[in-house]
Amino acid sequence: MIKIPTKVLLVDDEKDFIEMLSLRLTEVGEKITVAYSGQEALDTLEKADIDVVILDIKMPGMDGIETLREIKKQFPLVEVIMLTGHGSTETAVEGMKLGAFDYLMKPADFDDLLLKLEGARKRKDEQQERIRKAEAKLLVRKSGGIFS
Repeated sequence: MIKIPTKVLLVDDEKDFIEMLSLRLTEVGEKITVAYSGQEALDTLEKADIDVVILDIKMPGMDGIETLREIKKQFPLVEVIMLTGHGSTETAVEGMKLGAFDYLMKPADFDDLLLKLEGARKRKDEQQERIRKAEAKLLVRKSGGIFS
């Protein structure tokens, strides 16, 4: 079976962490784009087709929660996995209430991350499929059913 790579945007202000995670995810076949701030992430999402964002909560300037709010407002189908390294589970739960797919504590177990990444990609694909079906039904209704 051919694996279709998930287009992942890694967002964290820790360059070493981003480089290491990017290498590991690339090794398992994912397509990785990186951003080092919330604003850079939003700018990247404007230009690139991204399936899942892995987003650090604690960043200078625009933090992860603020970035998540903007992602969900501007790109509602993009799934987000929150990362926290500061034991702030409450903030991660707040992120999930705002629409994040899930969260992980840093340092995250790589296998756990891969499972969450797969789940987030699946949820995005299912949502897109529901939208396509709804659009097709709407088209049939507007055409008076001549396609059915």
